[in-house]
Amino acid sequence: MFYHLSQLLVDQFSIFNAISYVTLRIILAALTAFLVSICFGPKMIRLLQVKQMGQFVRDDGPESHFKKQGTPTMGGVLILLSIGLATLAWCNLSNVYVWICIFVTAGFGYVGWLDDYRKLIKKDPLGLRAKEKYLLQSVIAILAAIWLFLIADDPLDTALLFPMLKDVALPLGLLFIPWVFLVLTGASNAVNLTDGLDGLAILPTVLVAAGLGVYAYVTGHFTFAEYLHMPFVRGSGEMAIICGAIAGAGLGFLWFNAHPALVFMGDVGALALGALLGIIAIAIRQEFVLAIMGGIFVLETVSVAMQVISYRLTGKRIFRMAPIHHHFELKGWPESRVTVRFWIVTVVLVLIGLSLLKLR
Repeated sequence: MFYHLSQLLVDQFSIFNAISYVTLRIILAALTAFLVSICFGPKMIRLLQVKQMGQFVRDDGPESHFKKQGTPTMGGVLILLSIGLATLAWCNLSNVYVWICIFVTAGFGYVGWLDDYRKLIKKDPLGLRAKEKYLLQSVIAILAAIWLFLIADDPLDTALLFPMLKDVALPLGLLFIPWVFLVLTGASNAVNLTDGLDGLAILPTVLVAAGLGVYAYVTGHFTFAEYLHMPFVRGSGEMAIICGAIAGAGLGFLWFNAHPALVFMGDVGALALGALLGIIAIAIRQEFVLAIMGGIFVLETVSVAMQVISYRLTGKRIFRMAPIHHHFELKGWPESRVTVRFWIVTVVLVLIGLSLLKLR
C-alpha cells in the first residue's frame, strides 16, 4: 500500500524514492509488525481470557506444564495479523511471490485455527485428527506448488540447488510439485512440534527468518547474486521484506511469550509460520539452507520420528519423551535452560547458514 502510494508521489516529492529501496522497506516492515504486535498484544490476551481460550495441558506431559493450564492460546493470530499488515503496507503487491506467501500463510493458518478451535471451543483435546489436518495441509501445499510451477520461466526456478556447489542444479521438472509439498508440510509441522515451551519456537523462527531475509535480498539483487554465484530470482527481494515482518512480529510476540508466558501462539501460529518459512526458502531456491538454519526444527521432528519408529519396532523408547525438548526437561533441565540453549544452537546454525553465502 505505502510502496504503491510512494510511486505515485515520487514525481512531486523525491523523498518518496527512498521507499523503493528494499533495504528501507525491510526495516519499515519489521518495525510495523513489531509495533502492531506490541500494541495489540495486551488486548488480544484479554480477549482470549474473556473467551476462555486457555491452553489445554495433556496429563501425559511433564508435570511442570500443569501450571500452564488455562494460559491464553491462539496468540498466533496476533503474529499473522502483524505480518499481514506489514506485508500489505510495504511490499510490492504486484509481485506474485508476495501473494503466494499470503496464500500459504492464510491457508496453513486456517488449518491451525480449525485445530485450535476444536481443542478450545469444542473441548476436544485431540483437535483436528491427523488425517484431516494432513489432508488440508496437502491441498494448500499442492496448490502453492502448482502455482509456483506455472509461473516458472527459467529452469533454475524449479531446480534443486545445493549449498557450496555453485554449478550444480538438479532439474526437477514435474517432481518440483511433490518437492514443494514435502518442504511446506515438513516445515509447517516441524515448527508446530517445536512450539512446546515458552519462547522455544518463536525466537528460532525470528532468527531463521532473518537469515533467509539475507538470502532473499541477495537472490533478488542481480549484482550481488552474480558476485556470490547464486541464482538470480527476479522479484524475490520482496521475500526479504516479508522476512523482516516475520522478525518484527516474532519479537513483539516474544514480549508476551517469554517465560513465564502470558500467551501461546497455538497451531494457528506455528503451522502458518513454518509454512511461510518453507515457501520463502522455495521461492529463493534455498531449501537446504532452511534445513541448516532451522536445525532445531529438524531435530524436534526427527526425535519424534525416531521415538515412534523405535517404539513400534522394539517396544522401547529412545527418549524419555518426544519431541526432544521434553526429554531434556525430564532429565532435570529447567524450562528456561532448555529454551535458551536451543536459542543458542539456532544462532550458531543461522551463522553457519549465512557463511554458505561465500562458501560456494
